[in-house]
Amino acid sequence: MAQAQKGDRVIIDYTGTLEDGTIFDSTLEGDCCDDGQCSTDSCEDEGCGCGESGPMELTIGEEEFFTQIEEALIGMAPGDKKTVVVPAAEAFGEYDQERVFTVARSELPEDMPVEVGAELVLTGEDDEDELAVTVVEATAEQVTFDANHPLAGEDLTFEITLNEIVGK
Repeated sequence: MAQAQKGDRVIIDYTGTLEDGTIFDSTLEGDCCDDGQCSTDSCEDEGCGCGESGPMELTIGEEEFFTQIEEALIGMAPGDKKTVVVPAAEAFGEYDQERVFTVARSELPEDMPVEVGAELVLTGEDDEDELAVTVVEATAEQVTFDANHPLAGEDLTFEITLNEIVGK
């Protein structure tokens, strides 16, 4: 049976989980949202991954996915399964407390939604610099934002299955 090699175009399925078992992303339909394990409040949120089911196609070695997963695919045959852990530092980085900051409400646009959990993109005065943030605290006087990726500081575990080797 053929084994995947660097440069091969392959089709895989995967389920990504956090240390506590929470599914944060999956190519398998209904794998995370139907069982209430979705890591966000709404699967329409960008980045959930739950609504984007269907196998993933990638070329091994082209850095289209985490390097550890692409390397693990080498030598696998269709139908083979593996578990791969991507350490936080090599995934979305360690959680950085310095990326949490507070801004006075008076410095924010009046129409800005500032409910806790809201995901926003802040722009500089020149409208060119953008920073994705999540509102983590909001009072009448100030708003605290977190600019860390939602999965920062998390080791990611992927259960991968090689479905097919499409070719070179």
